[in-house]
This record gives sequence, C-alpha cells and structure tokens, in this order.
Amino acid sequence: MASVPQSFGLRLRRSEVGFRPPVLFRRRILIRNSDCKIKCCCSGKVTPIRIIGSGSGRYNADEWVDLKKMTHKDRIQAAPALPFASSSKSLTSSRQEKFFPRCTPKNSGPQFRDTPPKRDTGIANEKDWGISLNEHVNESGVNADGSTWYRESGEDFGENGFRCRWTKMGGQSHDGLSEWKETWWEKSDWTGYKELGVEKSGRNSEGDSWWETWREVLYQDEWSNLARIERSAQKQAKSGIENAGWYENWWEKYDAKGWTEKGAHKYGRLNEQSWWEKWGEHYDGRGSVLKWTDKWAETELGTRWGDKWEEKFFSGIGSRQGETWHVSPAGERWSRTWGEEHFGNGKVHKYGKSTTGESWDIVVDEETYYEAEPHYGWADVVGDSSQLLSIQPQEKPPGVYPYLDFGSTPSPSLPKDDDP
Repeated sequence: MASVPQSFGLRLRRSEVGFRPPVLFRRRILIRNSDCKIKCCCSGKVTPIRIIGSGSGRYNADEWVDLKKMTHKDRIQAAPALPFASSSKSLTSSRQEKFFPRCTPKNSGPQFRDTPPKRDTGIANEKDWGISLNEHVNESGVNADGSTWYRESGEDFGENGFRCRWTKMGGQSHDGLSEWKETWWEKSDWTGYKELGVEKSGRNSEGDSWWETWREVLYQDEWSNLARIERSAQKQAKSGIENAGWYENWWEKYDAKGWTEKGAHKYGRLNEQSWWEKWGEHYDGRGSVLKWTDKWAETELGTRWGDKWEEKFFSGIGSRQGETWHVSPAGERWSRTWGEEHFGNGKVHKYGKSTTGESWDIVVDEETYYEAEPHYGWADVVGDSSQLLSIQPQEKPPGVYPYLDFGSTPSPSLPKDDDP
C-alpha cells in the first residue's frame, strides 16, 4: 500500500517513497500505449517535469527539465513535490526500533507488524494481508523495554444470520507517545454476503500519524443475480513536523460476466506544493472499454499544471482525447488539446491545437491498439480470494427469509457495514 514519508524514519530508499505530483507525459506516449498512461505516472528514479510558459524564456513547451539543473526560482515555481523532509535523525537505522519496539521471541504478545502504509501500490491481495482470526483471546502484557501490548477477539451476531468474527490488537511505547492498533474481521449472513477486512493505524513521538483500511466483499447482485466481488483500500499519512501528508482511495469491482470497474483518487501535499490524481477504467464484459485520467498540481505561489485524457473503444472503433495545461503565477495560461478518431478500418483522424497557435488536422494509416479486457479480471480475483470464499455463514432456519428492500433506489447497494 502507499509509500512511507521519510520523516517516519523507516529505512527506505528515496526511490521507494517518491512523493510527487503527476508527471506530464508527451502526447505521443498518450497515443501509443494506453496502459502506460496510468502505470508510469509515478515510476522512475528521476522526476522530470515540463516547464511551460514560465515567463523566463529559458524553456520551450516541449522541453523536459532535470530538477538538478534548475535554479531555485524555477524549483519554487514548478518543482514536483518530494518526500517528507528528511533529516539526519530521521535517517538513522535505529529509528524504527525506537518507535516500534518489537516483542522478543520469548514473549507471547503480538509482533509490531504495523508500519505506515506505502503509496501507489493499489489494493493488496488477501494473501499479502495474512488475516488470522484468533478464537476467544483476551490478553495483554509488557515487553522488556516497557512497551505494552494487548490482543482480544470475539464474535458478534445480528439479524438475517449476520455473524462477525474479529480480532483486535495493539500496543504503545513506555512513554505513550508511540502507538499502533489493528482490527481484523470476517463477516457473513444468510444472503451469501461475505466480507474480509482490516483497519490499521499508528503514530510516533514526533506526531507522524497514519491510517489504512482494506475490504474484500462477495455478494449476489439483487438486480442481475450475478455474483460480484468488490475490493477497496483507503490509506493516509500525515507528518507531525511539517505541513505534509497524503491520502489515497482505491476500488475494484468485478462480476461473473466480465464487467469490471477500477479507479483511484489520490491527494498529497508537501509544504507549499499540492497534487491530485484521479483515474478510472470500466469494462462492460462485451468488448466496450472506457479509460480516463485527470491529474494536476499547484504551488502556493500560484503555479499550476496538469494533464488529462480519455479513451472509449468498442470493436476497434473509438476515440481518444486529452489536454495538457499550465498556468503561471501571473495567470498566463498555456494549453494543448488533442484528439483521435479511430474508424476501425486502419484510418485514424488526428487533430489538435494549442494556445501558441499550433494546430493539426490529418488522417493517417495507423493500427489501432487498445485493451478490450482488463489484465486482471473475474477469474483472477476469484483465484486470489480463497479466504473470502471459504467463510462459512450461519445456517438459515427453515421458513426464514432475509429482508429485501425493493424501494425506489436507482442502484443496488451493499448491506450496511457494521464495523466490529
């Protein structure tokens, strides 16, 4: 899950914790490989950014600028956000042990598995979470360094055969300044609804804090009667030293006929810089696909820049369109818009223009490439959800039926989530 700010003191390489706004791609990358448009937004060890209309005259609209070669003024106006500010103290190897004292092998208490979530890694599979629910546990203890821990479990019951098995654990340092908590759960009812989930949070003595939750759900859609699996993850972290933090919300939805929806919303801030990113994919299971991305960033001095695109295809026929833009602190705006129409016969109509006066409108012979099916679909998610599928619901008494609401709600919704 999402990358850890360096001020949290974990021993990570800078390339693992990249805290930066979305990189603006060249138009030809957007055209040639739709997959790269999402995956490449935060990859790479070097963070280039294109400076457009900066007013200095030093860079034109097509130049990529290496931040190492930029002046201080350029960096302030358009530099991408970096990880939380690091210091020699935050990079020491003993920092993790200082704030996350671990139980000794001889101690029966839970290990301090919890760490700040990682950025830009999407939704982990259940096997990576390692959910293990203990039966009827209620214990606590003190470690050799004075830190304390607890672990407890239980089982709750409700209407329609609702059953929730849960385990809670946590601990804190001897001075109470560092703390961690975890809650794991497994839910089911008579309708066939099944759910796995976890919530984790923590903080350290410098005020850094984090929180994340993950859910995996199986249910039968009451309108189509198809089995559906939905997965989601929310993650956030905040620095206690400076005005810095980030938030991510990821979701994936699948049904037994190939319908798939995926998306993410992300936000981050580092002192005077902020960035946002949203993207989505929708496959109808019959060959139609919609993909889109919208990302932008800004500084407190007024510099703003962004990039967005969208593509729709079915049976080789479809369109792509997008815009790259930049606004200077003085309010000067530069933008370039582009589009493509794919006719399915090897002909592609390409058009576009920019505020600098450039324009094009041509028809070319070009092979159309797009992904009509998700690279990770229904069969994949079923294969990775063995623990979810193995949840055993309560046996339904004879003559008892679950409550169904056939009201005027336009779209179906999941059963109410009663957190343990």
